[in-house]
Amino acid sequence: MENNHDVYNNRIWLNEYSPGIPANIDTNEYPTVRGFIDEQLKKYGDTPGFFNMGKWLTFKQVDEYSDRLAAYLHYRGLKPGDRVAIMMPNILQSPISIFAAIKAGLVVVNTNPLYTPREMKHQFSDSGAKAIIIADMFAGNLEKIVGDTDIDVVITTGLGDMLGGFKGGMVNFVVKNVKKMVPKYNLPNAVKFKTALKEGKNKSITEYSQGPDDFIFLQYTGGTTGVSKGAMLTNKNIVANMLQIKYIMQIRLKEKEEIILTALPLYHIFALTVNLMAMLGMGVKNVLVTNARDLNSVVKEFKTHKISVFSGVNTLFNALLHNKGFQELDFSGFKIVVAGGMALQDVVAKKWEELTGLRIAEGYGLTESSPVASVNPVDGNAKIGTIGIPVPSTYMKIVNDKGDAVPVGEVGEILIKGPQVMKGYYERQEETDKVLKDGWLYTGDIGKMLPNGFFKIVDRMKDMILVSGFNVYPNEVEEVIAAHPKVLEVAAIGVPNEKSGEVVKVFIVKKDKSLKEKEIIEYCRKNLTAYKVPKQVEFKKELPKSNVGKILRRLLREGN
Repeated sequence: MENNHDVYNNRIWLNEYSPGIPANIDTNEYPTVRGFIDEQLKKYGDTPGFFNMGKWLTFKQVDEYSDRLAAYLHYRGLKPGDRVAIMMPNILQSPISIFAAIKAGLVVVNTNPLYTPREMKHQFSDSGAKAIIIADMFAGNLEKIVGDTDIDVVITTGLGDMLGGFKGGMVNFVVKNVKKMVPKYNLPNAVKFKTALKEGKNKSITEYSQGPDDFIFLQYTGGTTGVSKGAMLTNKNIVANMLQIKYIMQIRLKEKEEIILTALPLYHIFALTVNLMAMLGMGVKNVLVTNARDLNSVVKEFKTHKISVFSGVNTLFNALLHNKGFQELDFSGFKIVVAGGMALQDVVAKKWEELTGLRIAEGYGLTESSPVASVNPVDGNAKIGTIGIPVPSTYMKIVNDKGDAVPVGEVGEILIKGPQVMKGYYERQEETDKVLKDGWLYTGDIGKMLPNGFFKIVDRMKDMILVSGFNVYPNEVEEVIAAHPKVLEVAAIGVPNEKSGEVVKVFIVKKDKSLKEKEIIEYCRKNLTAYKVPKQVEFKKELPKSNVGKILRRLLREGN
């Protein structure tokens, strides 16, 4: 304990809520992620490991395929420390590619497949990527910018490549010729994924040395400030967070018996660490959903498999709650449901518990913390409206604008210290120095610590609205409006105003077409102080969202 206002790692778990969880983790258990992956894939061998589009691959098969691909990458001249971009949705090729890159000692540059050519060019140029493994649906965009990057090894894959036989060929045919989802492209030196696996079969991985402090992921983020930057996540960072998550979840899970539904994309840090790495540590079977925006495909996997673990964001939970097929599911197998990525609204949490019988355990973190810094108990004792307490070996505290810790209950910026905190931003020392000070990560999030030691998020500093000198937090306004029975989704921003500096504007997706602006204003007046009441209401068919479903207030502000 550094002073009375700091909470040190796991003391509350130990003393009151979950005594089976250690206060600290030993990052020396696995000096490298490669060592962890090699051990787990062999340990669970013939157990079904990953499922997609009706096809299971065992952990042993994934081990063998990733060995082949790693050997092929070395054969093509890539050396440990080189960057390889991986750009695909949740398909079987995704874990194979991630594991292969790590086995080859390469640095993974996870890339959102929905990126524009401009965004791709920035990320590939900034990272210095020398290779890319990309779903052919997005190869047309790559063609436009590849000449402006250092990429000289291109591996393309069709969605059905790992499904085998007639089915794989049929999926690729339909995607390309019926759905017209693969635009024509010309990448003369590109190699097919299956060709790379075939050629790598008779080759070997060149030996190399790597340590805990070597970074193995460049995970791009807008961060707390400015342009998209690559967070350098080391072996130690990922091992630490994987173990922190594993030790918290394993009190509810049985080795080799669980199934996790992965609707969040593996190229996002949340699913990468929680769904892929931590679950691998328990031999959990992983059901990959290729397009989570297609809710019926998500519900189909719930029906097909006895899902016991599920991770999501508020918008996904909310959408599922309004899906008739989901409402009719059998939830008796549910053991753990965790939320992150954005604030979990109380009304969504309560409706979820009413329907499924299981309380969502909300957690918190950033790309820069690999990502998990705190989480609620997963044994049903989650406290709705909080982000839980720090995970093992982790400090969190609340500070004022001078960097001094504030008393319990007071609002300030959330700081994080722990082995999962990034090494820094790649080749951006000035930006690194802004957020890493004396080992503490300055998150840019506003929150407070409650008397019971649980933390609560108030909002992002950059999203705060200033009305006549008063702070208005969008989360609070959204929380109130989300509880209105005619509202499906809502987002709040500040817009300029001559008299008050800013006023609150809300964007709403209706659940009931009869909803009117006047109805929202009157509802808010009953539940919010006058200066927090929206002065403008705009109805929209949908709200802009990130790759994981996080509502993008920034785009709403830019459109005003």
